[in-house]
Amino acid sequence: MEYEVTKIKAHGRQEVCLLGSTFEKGKPEEKNAGHWRHKLEDRQQKLKYLQSAERYWFSTDWFGSEKRKNPA
Repeated sequence: MEYEVTKIKAHGRQEVCLLGSTFEKGKPEEKNAGHWRHKLEDRQQKLKYLQSAERYWFSTDWFGSEKRKNPA
């Protein structure tokens, strides 16, 4: 893949290389893109996925930078 590189003059510095977009254009062609239920095998795995995905909003046992100031 060819990267798009542009040279610009940065403030207070010499000329620098600026990297442009690095993704391939187009849309995903997979039929089940975003359908997570089909990828998990049993009910237990689905529940574990949901609990870990929703933990930020519904959990009260967080610490550090992830702790919510106002509970959901």
